[in-house]
Amino acid sequence: MTALIRYQAALLVRSQRWLPPFILYAAFLAVGVQSGQPVLDSVGYAAAALLPVAAWLVRICVGGEPPAARTCVAAAAGPARAHLACLFVALAAAVVLGTAATVVVTLISDPAGTDHRTRVPMLQAGGAGLLAALVCALLGTAVGAVTNRPVLRSTGRAVPVMLLAALLSMVTTGSPAQAAVSGLVTGSRTGRVPLPLLPLAGAAVLAAVAIAASCALTARRSP
Repeated sequence: MTALIRYQAALLVRSQRWLPPFILYAAFLAVGVQSGQPVLDSVGYAAAALLPVAAWLVRICVGGEPPAARTCVAAAAGPARAHLACLFVALAAAVVLGTAATVVVTLISDPAGTDHRTRVPMLQAGGAGLLAALVCALLGTAVGAVTNRPVLRSTGRAVPVMLLAALLSMVTTGSPAQAAVSGLVTGSRTGRVPLPLLPLAGAAVLAAVAIAASCALTARRSP
């Protein structure tokens, strides 16, 4: 499995197809996060913007190989294991990106609540932001897993469904991502730092189910 992960990671890096989602994420942060803003609001925004990026990274990873190469890898390692490696690399890339963004955003933000008077512990705020980013990375990976190959093979259907699912995952009441981000926003108003442990558990379960279903379907549809 380690060799498969290294192979998929090398494909992602060398293809440079990761550049558009990374640039888009940086643009979101440049527009939505300014130095001196309340830290919990800022890390919440950074986490929310990561969800569609994670789904996009899944699409890049599962479609990064030429069909002939994909067939060879599936024959050598098994289609489910090959697909799992793609999803793992996409999730890892999203987590790395979200972690780096959260650290930067925490450092440039004001360690205070929305009123800019109530002090907020910076380290705790950064930790909560990292957990929220992980929630969004997991949920974005789940969205990408069920809206791309092998579930949806047509680009004309997969892309709009993926974008709509990412949006709904962010705004629907009860969604782990919505709960994690709204918790940070509420904490900014009260000056209390929430730890989104329950949303993290929910996102982990959803991601595990989506990944397992996607890998099982890959094995069934593989020639």
